[in-house]
Amino acid sequence: MSQPQWGRTPSTAADRQPDTAAWAYMVRCGDGSLYSGWTSDLARRLKAHRTGRGARYTRMRGEGGVRLAYAQRCPDKSAALRREAALKQLPKAEKEALAAAWAASHRITIRMATPEDGPKVAALYNWYVTHSTATFQYQPSTDESYRENIAAVRRAAPFLLAETPDGTLQGFACAHPWHDRGAFAWDVETTVYCAPDCVGQGVGGRLYTVLLALLRRQGYCNALALVAHPNPDSEAMHRAMGFRKVGTEPRTGYKFGRWLDLQTWVLNLRPGTDAPAPVRLTVGEEELRGVLAELQGTQKSI
Repeated sequence: MSQPQWGRTPSTAADRQPDTAAWAYMVRCGDGSLYSGWTSDLARRLKAHRTGRGARYTRMRGEGGVRLAYAQRCPDKSAALRREAALKQLPKAEKEALAAAWAASHRITIRMATPEDGPKVAALYNWYVTHSTATFQYQPSTDESYRENIAAVRRAAPFLLAETPDGTLQGFACAHPWHDRGAFAWDVETTVYCAPDCVGQGVGGRLYTVLLALLRRQGYCNALALVAHPNPDSEAMHRAMGFRKVGTEPRTGYKFGRWLDLQTWVLNLRPGTDAPAPVRLTVGEEELRGVLAELQGTQKSI
């Protein structure tokens, strides 16, 4: 069998699958009123509303906080504009009923993944493979590869899922060994991905909060995250979770027709210079329930 003469063909801009989706949404202002709008980037628009850079209405009535009350992912801008217009025409009682139903259907439960969850985790992750530079992977993962991935992760760390009451996957978070050699046994690389229809709604932060609490309990000392740059939303989330950027590998990854940097972010889970105890590798549903109860007791958002 002859050895190949050439390596991988670079990904081009044409390889990126188009995402024309847009959003119709409602936010609840500080005075309790509801504002309806549309956007092509829900996470960015929510941030604008919350920081006083959104609509005049939310700037005037936003004191005390602006929070998402309803969101519908539409196939394109035209559909989102039509849905926004329909929302604005609804009587107040119907808007409130819609917001209440949306909140009930989007209530998140966090649980441990099992290998049987591989297909739906792969489907969520593959959206980023084909649409985003958040991952440097070119080819979609298979269902079987994610079954194996979940099983491998669970042998040493949590693999968490966030689901709605009907079982729809809204996000996942997990941790892998940072490197294989012995001295790295107390370090993990963390990963978090949210479904494209719930980005900007706090799911990633909730998953990360629980994941890091479990890793601390196990005895891990450092959590590291690799973040493609530019990715301002991921950078902001890691900063908010207490990570600090410690380095950038410039022009490291090539995807969708452009070069990307790779940043390394670090969180010290157990600061200090004393010798660490061996990491406890097993973590299950009972311990997860304990962490969830503990975080609720301290009024942290989970």
